[in-house]
Amino acid sequence: MMLSHGKRQFVRFILAGGIAATVNIAARWLLNLWISYTAAIVVAFLIGIVTAFALNRIFVFRQSSNKLHHQLSWFVAINLIALAQTLIISLVLTKWLLPVINWQWEPELVAHAIGVGVPLITSYIGHKTFSFRQ
Repeated sequence: MMLSHGKRQFVRFILAGGIAATVNIAARWLLNLWISYTAAIVVAFLIGIVTAFALNRIFVFRQSSNKLHHQLSWFVAINLIALAQTLIISLVLTKWLLPVINWQWEPELVAHAIGVGVPLITSYIGHKTFSFRQ
């Protein structure tokens, strides 16, 4: 079964995002050995955003008509919104929701993984429409 260009692009976006999310989560886990959970989320997000930009530019949105500095500016703006979503979800889950259900196994990892996944659709639409407009 052949996928349309738009569906193939979305699948590539998910794969690139999955790789960047893995880098983000692994970086947060390592950074958390030295800095606070909240600070580690923010620093790991920056590491993840560099990874995501490179992967999206090379593998997902190859035909963008935007100049590099416009791509980067929009990419950062859209990802700052995603950072807010990620941070809020991660902290709400860690501090309130997971304790309420007595979640014991790696609550910070689980909360952060969910938080990283939340902006998937809004980020795709934002990057397709603004960062890497064709």
